[in-house]
Amino acid sequence: MSCCTTDHAPLRMTMTKESQPGDKILLPKLKCQRNCENCKSKQERNGLKDKKKLLLVPLIVFITFLQSQAQEAAPAKTFWDDPFTHPMLPLYVVTALVFITIVLVIVVALYMLKILNLMLKQAEAEKAERSGVVLTPKVSWWQQWWDKMNAAVPVAQEQDIDMGHSFDGIRELDNHLPPWWKWLFYATIVWGVVYIGVYHLFDTLPLSIGEYQNELAVAEEQAIIRKASQPVAAIDENTLVYTTDAAILEKGKVVFLGNCVACHRTDGGGNTIGPNLTDSYWLHGGGIKNIFTTIKTGVVEKGMPAWGKAMSPQEVRNVAFYIMSLQGSNPANGKAPQGERYEEPLKADSAVVKSDSLIVQR
Repeated sequence: MSCCTTDHAPLRMTMTKESQPGDKILLPKLKCQRNCENCKSKQERNGLKDKKKLLLVPLIVFITFLQSQAQEAAPAKTFWDDPFTHPMLPLYVVTALVFITIVLVIVVALYMLKILNLMLKQAEAEKAERSGVVLTPKVSWWQQWWDKMNAAVPVAQEQDIDMGHSFDGIRELDNHLPPWWKWLFYATIVWGVVYIGVYHLFDTLPLSIGEYQNELAVAEEQAIIRKASQPVAAIDENTLVYTTDAAILEKGKVVFLGNCVACHRTDGGGNTIGPNLTDSYWLHGGGIKNIFTTIKTGVVEKGMPAWGKAMSPQEVRNVAFYIMSLQGSNPANGKAPQGERYEEPLKADSAVVKSDSLIVQR
């Protein structure tokens, strides 16, 4: 039988009203002592819900961990950018299924234990009823721990902590903060003292600005070591000689496609802005040396930027070599020739010596 209808429950507030003929008399509603079977069953269900919530927390943390690992493994393209084609998808799916299975097994086991506990309580109640003994229900360890963490005063004992102040039926009780709240507050005080000592008083660990400066110093040292292990030969346009090295031409093509196609087209045929780079006519001198110098210093008055400020000498050389490799390719719809014709001079031991556009016969 529920205790909510007993005559021994303490009254919280008594309301009186003078009755008139035909008026209904309102009786005060009796409060439950929270010792009935309905209240106990409700408390047990609430405890099971709390356990399920606690089981969901590790699942959320695990999913967050998987996401961070996927982002660290592939910073350019994360798992969430294209999950269905990601190579780690099978592993993630299997891991998630295993984790979900473990969680379900734990939940089922807890539910079975709950049912077993209820069956045992029912058997004890029947045994006590047959023996004529008053059964005192045992409080579970979980309920004991929960009561200890919250230190809540039972409803039946609230009269002991009544402060004597009441307004509109609301009484003031001398309740204290839960122990878990106070312990957490004490922990923050301890952490604050440790933080000040470690980061400000004794400089045991660096602050965020110090960590940033340390990382910059480490990165600079690594850059110096990397440059020392991979020395780059100095490039002098005065002694530069064109070669058909496939590796250099391929690198030069990448630079050309990334910076020069807006004015010279992808095939070097030129457009309304830039000249044709595939014929033998040049506005600022032909040959690898003149081309290198033009790319490096630029021609500001004609819209040619000084790429030497944005590119390394190796990149300028690579793109100059690639432009030289376009000579004679004759792309479709190429721009009409501009400038003066340039012919590469012959070697000194040749019978004919060519100097720029002037040809001298020996």
